[in-house]
Amino acid sequence: MEILSPPLIDTLRLVLEFIATAAFALSGVIMAARKRLDVVGVCVVGFLAAFGGGTLRDVLLDQRPFFWVRHVEFVWGILALSLAAMVFMRQHHIQPTERAMQWPDTIGLGLFAAVGTDLASALGMPALVAVMMGVTTGVFGGVLRDVVCNEIPQAFRDHRPYALCAFAGGWVDLALRQVAAPEWLPVLACVAVTAGLRALAVWRNWELPAWRI
Repeated sequence: MEILSPPLIDTLRLVLEFIATAAFALSGVIMAARKRLDVVGVCVVGFLAAFGGGTLRDVLLDQRPFFWVRHVEFVWGILALSLAAMVFMRQHHIQPTERAMQWPDTIGLGLFAAVGTDLASALGMPALVAVMMGVTTGVFGGVLRDVVCNEIPQAFRDHRPYALCAFAGGWVDLALRQVAAPEWLPVLACVAVTAGLRALAVWRNWELPAWRI
């Protein structure tokens, strides 16, 4: 299905997707540093974190070619970021721990959730499907990153709201589309709400109830 949208929205979606891709790639590189992977491992984990969520979204929405194939500069950029990180980053620079990963991960979550929700909405998907596409885009790359690195995905194990933040941000996006808001406002509001809620959850140590057996 072809997307018909104004040039401004196309540009905004592309910029957000590029920043989100870089943010998630950075989280993948930091995870690879923690695991002391070689150059191939660093690039693979960075690629999975950066492109995993958007690729699954494109598969589910039947979008061909995938977003990183349409914009091959994304691939070159992530490759350059991964290689530069191996050359310049050291333990005392980034302290590759889970705490260091939280911030690029939070930014990427908000940006990808906004892009996924916006894309699905532009394709005329039902509201719940559009929101779930935002959640999938924001979460699945991090899940792949953690699984490949032999970790229980952070989205499931730290009990802090993660996918729930993207879910809330997606509904804010769709709510603003129902009023006479500027075309760019729902997308940016989704970024702000998703990333803001996740940052608050990390800062205030909010936790979802675990299953008690």
